[in-house]
Parts: sequence; C-alpha cells; structure tokens
Amino acid sequence: MEDRSDEELIAQYRRENRSPAAHSVLNELFGRHHAQVATWCFRMTGNADSAADLAQEVFLKAFQRLDSFRGTSKFTTWLYSIARNHCLDELRARAARPRETTDAALDGMLDPDSKEISQILELRQSQDEVRQVIRDSLDETEAKVMTLHYVHDLPLDSITRLLGLTNQSGSKAYIVSAKRKLSRALAKWSNQGSR
Repeated sequence: MEDRSDEELIAQYRRENRSPAAHSVLNELFGRHHAQVATWCFRMTGNADSAADLAQEVFLKAFQRLDSFRGTSKFTTWLYSIARNHCLDELRARAARPRETTDAALDGMLDPDSKEISQILELRQSQDEVRQVIRDSLDETEAKVMTLHYVHDLPLDSITRLLGLTNQSGSKAYIVSAKRKLSRALAKWSNQGSR
C-alpha cells in the first residue's frame, strides 16, 4: 500500500465499505501521518503531554468524517485543517478553564510542616533564576529538546520525530549544544554570585 497515494487509499476504503481491508486502509493512513499530526499538535499547543492524545482525537474525527472528504484537495490538507481546528478548540477550552487562585496556590505551597516560608521563597527565587539562565542561554529548539528529554522523559529518537528535526544527529546534537551553553552560563552566573 506504500506506493499508493492517500487519495487512492481513501477510494479503496470507500469501495471496501467497512470490511477488514477497509480497516487496514485506515491503519495505513494513520501510520503514514500520525507522527506529523502529533508534531503539528505540539507546535500549536506547546504541550508535549497532550500532543499524542490530540493527534489521536484528530484521526478519530477525520475517520468519522472520511465520507465528507471530496478529494478537491490533498488528504493531508484536509487532515491538517481538522488538526488546526481541533487544536484551536483545545486552546480555547484551556483558556476558559478556571485557574487556581493565587491564595489557593500559596496555601498549598506554604505548608508549615514541610519547610519554613523563607526556605520556600529562596527555593522559588532559585528556580526563577535557573529558568532565566535557560531562557537567556538556549535557543527555542534547544530549550524544547531539553524540556522534553529531562522533564517529560521522552527518548531522544521520539523527540527527533516529534519536532521534525532533520539534522544528522537529531535531538542529541541539541542536547550536547544546550549542555555546553548551560555549563558556560552557570559558570558565569556562579562567578557573578561570588563577587
């Protein structure tokens, strides 16, 4: 099926009319485009945790509406239109969700049994300073790769696919570059703090 176009596969799906062969067509379309749709969802929402789920939802919508695909454009154009609209809906829904109030957040953070308030405030200031060093030192791709790998525990090959990195070493090159930059920035930061 690899050498057949998406549009030819959809024509076969319509001829097969929900048979096991039709199911294999859907699997083929999913396999061809899932990684790109997940990357698109990540780029639109900035949330690596939800990108794969959003991509699944996009395919569910697309497959439920496959009969509405007229073939006047490429399948991928139609699919990315669904992805864009779905991600925009998700972003609107996130914006409408009530956020935790500052008082409630502080109440949760300032647990008298865990640490003294001054220690918590110092920790928070240190975290803010580290974030600032990262923002000042790394470019956008380096920061994304570091976050996906070290915060979200994604393997480097998955990050390479998710971000669509085409360089020879993939995300590993960005990790190496980011570590060098952060090492220099932290050394400079330490020297400034010791003065």
